[in-house]
Amino acid sequence: MKVEEGTLLWEPSDQQIKQSNMYAYQQWLANNKQLHLNDYASLWKWSVDDISSFWETIWEYFNVISHHPYQHVISSTSMPGSRWFKEAKVNYAEHVFKHKDNSNPAIIHASETRGKQEISWQQLYQDTTALQLTLKNIGVTKGDRVVSYAPNIYETVVAFLATSSLGAIWSSASPDFGKQSVIERFQQIEPKVMITIDGYQYGGKSFDRMAIIEEIQSTIPSLEATIAIPYLHADTDFSNLKQPITWKDAVHTSKPLELTFTPVGFNDPLWVLYSSGTTGKPKAIVHSQGGMLLEHLKATHLHLDLDQNSRFFWFTTTGWMMWNFLVGGLLNGSCIILYDGSPSYPDERFLWKFAEDTKMTVFGTSASFITSSMKKDIHPEEEFDLSALKNISSTGSPLPPEGFQWCYTHVKKDIWVSSVSGGTDVCTAFLLGSPTLPVYAGELQCSGLGAKVESFDSNGNSLVNEIGELVLTKPFPCMPIFFWNDDDGMRMYHSYFDTYRGVWCHGDYIKITEKGTSIIYGRSDATINRGGIRIGTSEIYRAVDQIEEVEDSLMIDLPQTNGDSITPLFVVMKNSKPFTDEVKNSIKNNLKTHCSPRHVPTHMFEVKELPKTLNGKKIEVPIKKILMGESFEQVMNKGSLINESAIEYFINLAREWNSSV
Repeated sequence: MKVEEGTLLWEPSDQQIKQSNMYAYQQWLANNKQLHLNDYASLWKWSVDDISSFWETIWEYFNVISHHPYQHVISSTSMPGSRWFKEAKVNYAEHVFKHKDNSNPAIIHASETRGKQEISWQQLYQDTTALQLTLKNIGVTKGDRVVSYAPNIYETVVAFLATSSLGAIWSSASPDFGKQSVIERFQQIEPKVMITIDGYQYGGKSFDRMAIIEEIQSTIPSLEATIAIPYLHADTDFSNLKQPITWKDAVHTSKPLELTFTPVGFNDPLWVLYSSGTTGKPKAIVHSQGGMLLEHLKATHLHLDLDQNSRFFWFTTTGWMMWNFLVGGLLNGSCIILYDGSPSYPDERFLWKFAEDTKMTVFGTSASFITSSMKKDIHPEEEFDLSALKNISSTGSPLPPEGFQWCYTHVKKDIWVSSVSGGTDVCTAFLLGSPTLPVYAGELQCSGLGAKVESFDSNGNSLVNEIGELVLTKPFPCMPIFFWNDDDGMRMYHSYFDTYRGVWCHGDYIKITEKGTSIIYGRSDATINRGGIRIGTSEIYRAVDQIEEVEDSLMIDLPQTNGDSITPLFVVMKNSKPFTDEVKNSIKNNLKTHCSPRHVPTHMFEVKELPKTLNGKKIEVPIKKILMGESFEQVMNKGSLINESAIEYFINLAREWNSSV
């Protein structure tokens, strides 16, 4: 069957619906609030029409522990500046350890250098307690910053939980981040303690980071101590680091201890995340303890359907907000699954084998991983036992309809495929899945409960079945409380509220359908506009990536003074196959058929690789600015790239073009 956008691929059975957490919540609303909201559309509408009542029911439904009662759910519905549950005092980690007596594993973890291990809730509790005492002895208290330069391993989760239990503020960078990227992030927030490893392995290759760590530490005078994890080598010498304490000593106890929780204001900081830093220093985005607590409870339990029997995996690094979201699975008593390493080492089938070995129920990944498995003709359903798997979730970029179809054809016929979209700015997704809704190819199932997502035209009119700017027209608890060192709030204001007054503008193009699903078309500032016909880059990539020989692609729209535009397409070929006229003609024909004749590129170039951020995203806008003549230094922070050398091609191309004008 030829799948198209909007093709119905799957529907939950009545039994699946009635066994879901979403259905249980609806029944609770009926029994306790006399709210009979029998379908998702009416539930969502109530949640955004009456955001105060909705979030108060989330508070009640999840039995949020507060050490001081709140007076009002929200201070004001104007944005920015809304404050939620102002008087309440909570602690994120306290809600994780509601489940400390759970007999199921808390964490399953593995890496390229470590075999699969299961961690009990009791061990997680004891290690967190011991590390909390170590942090206390160093002098860490509420509001202090603890930073991590460590991968997606068990110790990093323990470090986060111990930090947040004290009301201290967490921040992390993945060890594959370059020196300057880490310095530009951590210098801003002046941390007291650093958690670090000595090095890591990726794709079978070892990367020693000790010299880089010493350089990073030399630029951060606020650091008072280092908790060092011998990860690459068992006998690493950490003596040159600031006041080193080995992990073994940091979690050693001679007797059982009790974990204590420091209550903090609902709107006090939990962690600092960072924008990609493609222009200037990365924005240090601060989220609240309470906002993240409520949102992660809602998103993971209701939308992802997690409970104490779930095994929740997302392929992520500690430098991406999906790591924070993954840790949020612990709030439901779910077992979270961690993996550190390459998804294609020792071979392209590794993660599917890992899904079998860990009996994961939710497989979180990127759209690019799914499309890569599809292009490499992998057939997980034939090779692996995926009987435990209930859900495949995808984010990072739009999942094309063919990716949806591949999951049902080659992974599992009765599976719930959920494409989600949000971002670092809110450390969650606005657009999510629901276990009670059908799945349509290429479409995100629903807007999240409590998230008033709309599509706006340039005049601020709400659109249906038309592409517009993704906006939030009502406050959302996990919006940033502030940017670090943005004392007057103007940097945050200009980031989200400049386009439409009092409305959050996210920077993505979206179409919301009459049935409540949505389609993301890529970043709105990277849209392709030929002759007044605008199209999202995701549609371009969908058409180009259908060419078997093509590995990856990127298109840029360069406006010209005559009102027209140049649209170069950059193509990475698979397995070094030649970029022949036949391939070029196939690309042109696909774009004519799937997009329009106007969106056939004016130029086509073969490149060895595309520059991508540390989170693996294509950098369309900075490349556009470089090709339009802006200097590299103006538009790009080189340390924000995972493959710095890839940008040189575009810098040289810009010189050629601009010298010929």
